[in-house]
Amino acid sequence: MIKTIIQKGSYQDSVVLMLLTNKISAMPGVNKVSIMMATPSNKDLFKASGLETPELMEAKSNDMAIVVDAETEETVGQVLKETEEFLKSQSKGSSEGEEKHVVSSWEQALKKLPDANLAVLSIPGMYAAAEADRALDENLNVFIFSDNVSKKDEIYLKQKAHEKGLLVMGPDCGTGIIKGVPIAFTNHVKMGKIGVIGASGTGIQEVTTIIDQLGEGVANAIGTGGRDLSAEVGGITMLDAIDAMEKDTQVEVVVILSKPPAKEVRDVIVKRLGNYEKPVVTLFLGEKPEIHEENFYHAYTLDEAARIAVSLVRKEAVVLDPWKPSVEEGFKREDLRTIKGYYSGGTLASEAVMLIKETAGISGAGDKQEGYMLNTQGYTVIDLGDDVYTVGKPHPMIDPANRIVCMKQALEEEQTGVILFDLVLGYGSHEDMAGALLPGIKDMMEQVKNQGRRVYFVATICGTKADKQNYDLQKKKLEDAGVIVCTSNKRAVETALCLIGHPCHEEEKTIEPREKAKADKVHAVSEKVMELLEQKPRVINIGLKSFTEVLEEFSCKAVQYQWTPPAGGDLELIKVLQYLRGHKFSR
Repeated sequence: MIKTIIQKGSYQDSVVLMLLTNKISAMPGVNKVSIMMATPSNKDLFKASGLETPELMEAKSNDMAIVVDAETEETVGQVLKETEEFLKSQSKGSSEGEEKHVVSSWEQALKKLPDANLAVLSIPGMYAAAEADRALDENLNVFIFSDNVSKKDEIYLKQKAHEKGLLVMGPDCGTGIIKGVPIAFTNHVKMGKIGVIGASGTGIQEVTTIIDQLGEGVANAIGTGGRDLSAEVGGITMLDAIDAMEKDTQVEVVVILSKPPAKEVRDVIVKRLGNYEKPVVTLFLGEKPEIHEENFYHAYTLDEAARIAVSLVRKEAVVLDPWKPSVEEGFKREDLRTIKGYYSGGTLASEAVMLIKETAGISGAGDKQEGYMLNTQGYTVIDLGDDVYTVGKPHPMIDPANRIVCMKQALEEEQTGVILFDLVLGYGSHEDMAGALLPGIKDMMEQVKNQGRRVYFVATICGTKADKQNYDLQKKKLEDAGVIVCTSNKRAVETALCLIGHPCHEEEKTIEPREKAKADKVHAVSEKVMELLEQKPRVINIGLKSFTEVLEEFSCKAVQYQWTPPAGGDLELIKVLQYLRGHKFSR
């Protein structure tokens, strides 16, 4: 039986509802369930999953819709009870003091925290641009976790921020560290003397956690959003952050990293770094530099970038990492075994593709099937965080189900020699991903054993000892089950390649002299941006309550803005209101 419950005017965050859907799906007697806001796009998702009903179609965008296919009316009652308890736990403050810092409007937020200097947005993308613009009007720097913000709006917001002497991090910016304080999906990294600027959330996580593992720390890590280095946006946030990091007295070494940028933007950034006052390490994923320059180092992998930064801050020589995979057995090259990689981090998946293609001699990406980063000659690498896998579903950092399904499919191919995967720890991630994955992995290991086959499981853990998931315990659980665990993605991929008879070979780079370019202009930085980097942030958090909880854990001043869509979520009316306020957003 299919039952629809509409809770009118009950706005809830999409991430919260995904977690709730995940919880309800596991209940006995529930065949299928979807819990989302009844927006037009979400109604399409309900329809695609076979849960379209007349009551749903009549609901408004600001209504929460529960559509459940259950065995009995009693089960439906249990679903409603669980839903009510879950949402109550999400909205309830952990203390009376916390409740005092919850507001429902900009006016209340600014009254509670008049010296706020950062707005963090994790609301639906269709509304995020307008709220970011309001934040800029209030002279706040902005961190936009939200995705689905148009590029036109991104350019408008970043140009406006630049003119006002502010930073816009994002949109679709998942990771940041300000004065040692983690923002959004970030790890608990030691405070230190290294600064990171990245157009990649998991790229920042990988570099900062390796720095932490090596005993150093990070003062600031500025996420720019993945499109910042596109030709249209032009690296506005990246360039402003580069200027700020140069003047940040806490930072002695700067790491710049990005997914493949537009060439013209890359060239502008490299030219700017040509007269940089501090040692800098660059990583443009996909490029394979053959040399370093004095105080201007060029990495091939995230692991290398982190290790160079640590060497520089310690005033040590920059040398090739001597580590090699410790593989006692494995397949021979002529066995023609392949690797199947299933990632929750897009940049980690891209790095894996790069290393596999180079070492195994693969050209092209193969089949351009949607959702695959590599799918050729039996090799597969998938970013399970891609939209094709996450629309209407929890991210793989939160939910292990989709990854287990993919791994089981990999075993159907006799060619499969290694199953490669990541565990990304930190704030926002699953509390025990190793524990959640292991029942499925153990079943697969037993299956191949009974078939007289060998398939190796290799994992990389992106995390620190201080992360709430307990890094050492996650590692031990996997190793006790027979998984080979590596401390970085590079090492995991190299181990996987070695297991199928394709050892990696890395050449030592020479360090060439560099003639420092003359600055073509004065790179001024506003007091507002410098204050953001040099003090703990004072935050108005608009969206996910868990972000505020982390900020308070780090003794930051923070106000939780319990946001709901304006004008009842009516996009046409919102456009009118924006026009009256003088904002020119695309829709």
